[in-house]
Amino acid sequence: MPRQKSFTPESVIQEFFRQHPLKSTRLLVAVSGGPDSVCLLHALAQLRRNLPFGLQVAHLNHRLRGSNSNADAQYVFDLCHKLGLSVTIGQVDVKAYRREHKLTLEEAAREVRYRFLAETARRVGAGAVAVGHTRDDNVETILLHILRGAGTRGLVGLSPVVPRVISGRKIEIIRPLLAISRAETGAYCRVHNLQPRQDTTNASLAPLRNRVRLELLPLLRKYNADIDAALRRAAEIAAADTAFLEKAAAQKWRQVAVQTAGEITFNREKLQRLPVSLRRYLLRMAVEKLAGTLKDIESRHIEEMLALTQKSTGKRLSLPYGLDFTREYDRFVLSSKSARAAFEGAYQINLPGVTDIPGWRITTTLAPPPLRLDNDPLMAYLDADKTGQELVIRGRRPGDRFQPLGMKGMKKISDYLLDARVPRARRSRVPVVVAGEQVLWVVGHRIDERVKITPQTKKSMKLVFKPTSV
Repeated sequence: MPRQKSFTPESVIQEFFRQHPLKSTRLLVAVSGGPDSVCLLHALAQLRRNLPFGLQVAHLNHRLRGSNSNADAQYVFDLCHKLGLSVTIGQVDVKAYRREHKLTLEEAAREVRYRFLAETARRVGAGAVAVGHTRDDNVETILLHILRGAGTRGLVGLSPVVPRVISGRKIEIIRPLLAISRAETGAYCRVHNLQPRQDTTNASLAPLRNRVRLELLPLLRKYNADIDAALRRAAEIAAADTAFLEKAAAQKWRQVAVQTAGEITFNREKLQRLPVSLRRYLLRMAVEKLAGTLKDIESRHIEEMLALTQKSTGKRLSLPYGLDFTREYDRFVLSSKSARAAFEGAYQINLPGVTDIPGWRITTTLAPPPLRLDNDPLMAYLDADKTGQELVIRGRRPGDRFQPLGMKGMKKISDYLLDARVPRARRSRVPVVVAGEQVLWVVGHRIDERVKITPQTKKSMKLVFKPTSV
């Protein structure tokens, strides 16, 4: 088999930014002091005159190795001074954070590091953070995902660009060195006499990643000398398949799923008509939307969700992050703890304007009647001349009645929800829009017949509910 082609870090970085142009005018470079991140920083500094963005450096002292940790920080500071770059150096007690949040040491270090990087990026105006992950890191990550029971998506490994939300801030994590090896970054550092710091904990067999690097990979290479390339090829295939599924799932999402505050509902019949691979991906998408992450979500969780869709009404599955997946009549519901609480309180709706309440953002506009009404359960068009200008969103109350759209008589909301097969546990969570004592809209279900758009309507009121974090 032909030998893996070698590239210089500079050429790899230039190609990276040709394929993934930076969207901001400043890039934050995360530098630990080790060979990979030092190589990344030095190569970027060599290219800076040809780059359309400025560079800022960040280093976090995790306080895990005593004087060695302090020496790492000093090394990064001195290197940045030599290169003429600004650097932000922070420190945090990772062990204390680990105890407080009941995490492994690796999880705690990763969390505090990315929070520090996100905050530093915000402060210096950087839209992306560059990290020094290499081809070897990618291979190790793929194996880790396999060992932890990941599905096809886990086989993708490390992506060159990853949008993330950290401490409420959207930011991109970029990996310009994924095309080269750890050996090549080390060689680059030697050629340029950079003398990076060496973390002695990398030799410890306690972290699983180190055991994969030091024990499992050498063993696998005895069976297949090109196992690294084989795993990367598998990752490329998985990435292509995943990209196809992502596109297909995005197209199907609005047809089969409705997201409200802390809850996603699937139409049972429409979901079950889809190929199993697409169903699997839609369920994974739903978990990620509510949990905000797929960490700790294994392929077995998704398979258990798939299996539940074949069981009888009332079955429930508990998942990580306090999520529940339930089959109800003609739907499947994935819900968070917050969504399972009753809707409480009463809130004046801004007309027109935006109203933010726990779990929801309500946008109201006034305009001529639309030519076509959208079939969206979280959107309603009302006759503005019939609603008045004092609208309130509140929880359902005993005795509330309305005239459901298309019906002639009045009906208790409790009876309507019963007839609509809304499970008892969910009925208290349904909000209503009212004007005085008149119910105008049972949100997510039906408007009142008396305020519908007609040929005589001169001005319509459009209400759009969008779920937000609680």
